[in-house]
Amino acid sequence: MSTYVLVPGACHGGWCFASLTTPLRRLGHDVHPITLTGLAANQSAAGVNLETHIADVLGLLSDEQIEDAVLVGHSYGGVVITGVADRAPDRVRSLVYLDAFVPADGESCWTLTNDEQRAWYTSVDETGFGTRPLPFFDPRAKPHPLATLLQPIRLTGTLDRFARRDYVYAERWAGESPFTPTLERLRDDPQWNVHTLDGGHNLMRDVPADVLKILQAATG
Repeated sequence: MSTYVLVPGACHGGWCFASLTTPLRRLGHDVHPITLTGLAANQSAAGVNLETHIADVLGLLSDEQIEDAVLVGHSYGGVVITGVADRAPDRVRSLVYLDAFVPADGESCWTLTNDEQRAWYTSVDETGFGTRPLPFFDPRAKPHPLATLLQPIRLTGTLDRFARRDYVYAERWAGESPFTPTLERLRDDPQWNVHTLDGGHNLMRDVPADVLKILQAATG
């Protein structure tokens, strides 16, 4: 049995992993899809930054006494799992980035993405704290705390300490994918297992069976 911690992308909650959570549990694994602070019903994006979300996942690892997590981050969630792995490497077995950012020290979603995505980030809601969900998002999507997308991550080490790292790239973007530079940086690195899938950014919805295979292999 393996333990998976699933961290969603911007505007989404743990519900976005339903297509993976159920089959993984049927296979006998322990699965924890998390909804980060500010993204649950009746919560506000005010006062929430990247450190808040890293602390959310660190708290889950501690509360559930998880010692060998397979951390899975979708999109923005890649920044969160990078921070978690840096703070608690002894609790992490491997890392899976689903069409996600893989930041180095001092980088942020803002510095890693393209101009189209930056324009979206700054299309804030009436509070000024939240990036609006895009029109095609699930109705459950909520404004995402803008500060989490702007705040640079602070890391004390690199990901080299983790023997298993998977990067999964979505081939079907309507226009320029903000994750192409990350793919190009990692695809020839022998320390990474790089996969390209014939699906859109929401890989969990488009190609869940392919993602499930990758997650199972990521346990090492």
